[in-house]
Amino acid sequence: MAQQQLLTAMVNESQLGQRLDQALAELFPDYSRSRIKIWILDSRVRVNGNVTATPKEKVLGGEAIEIDAIIEEETRWAAQDIALNIVYEDDDILVINKPRDLVVHPGAGNADGTILNALLHYYPAIAEVPRAGIVHRLDKDTTGLMVVAKTVPAQTRLVESLQAREITREYEAVAMGTMTAGGTVEQPISRHPTKRTHMAVHPMGKPAVTHYRIMEHFRAHTRLRLRLETGRTHQIRVHMAFINHPLVGDPLYGGRPRPPKGASEEFVNMLRGFDRQALHATRLRLYHPVTGIEMEWFAPLPQDMVELIAVMKADSETFADQMD
Repeated sequence: MAQQQLLTAMVNESQLGQRLDQALAELFPDYSRSRIKIWILDSRVRVNGNVTATPKEKVLGGEAIEIDAIIEEETRWAAQDIALNIVYEDDDILVINKPRDLVVHPGAGNADGTILNALLHYYPAIAEVPRAGIVHRLDKDTTGLMVVAKTVPAQTRLVESLQAREITREYEAVAMGTMTAGGTVEQPISRHPTKRTHMAVHPMGKPAVTHYRIMEHFRAHTRLRLRLETGRTHQIRVHMAFINHPLVGDPLYGGRPRPPKGASEEFVNMLRGFDRQALHATRLRLYHPVTGIEMEWFAPLPQDMVELIAVMKADSETFADQMD
């Protein structure tokens, strides 16, 4: 059942030059940008007392915002008994080591069976926290560490820390091709113009920065350590594909597997059978949202990536022996 509610806020000076719908999405994070755009077009948004119907209108900072919002009753997600690999927990946060094949949040095609459903079962009080405390997400088949807030104040502080780039998130990956040096990809990312499940580098996208360095060379692949400055959807996958080194196994951006010439049958079969992006969130460092103490966690590589790297290493050693 729909309810009417008056939402108010003041545009921050730091939002100077933003589109109105973008600024409001940041001021009212519990509502999607598409919903906010509908409110603007329905003349439900007043800027300094004046009704506006232009989502593209630029803000200057300091404007008083009033929204006569129509709020649909929120979907109540079901609690489900799904195992969580919890590596740390206190009264304010949880840190989870996420496996592959597990979606973080319900959405199209995944109505349940997600980490959100698991959190509601494990800690029912988290239902009072927006998005069940989820602060950042990992793709369905990306493994590794993610932090969850158990209280609203903890979630608010963690979101602020993410936006201020105070949370360190490092990943390990295996990319196609032989890379000669580390570097940084600084390219904006937006939804792909025609493939709605894909993201793409686009000049009108949101800023995105990925740092990477080489951990290990193989004959036709490279093991990488990567660090995110921003957290766009599919960011590492899109950025590595953009520089022509997509991740092994990536179903959206990777293309066909490319074993090196003379590769063993075991190596070829491993590449062909590796059916997810070879990407793992291995390190998470943050300041605790309540105590302010710096904390850090590591998650070892999952078995499928350990086996992939072992086969690649064996191939490189075999080839090197043949060259001696």
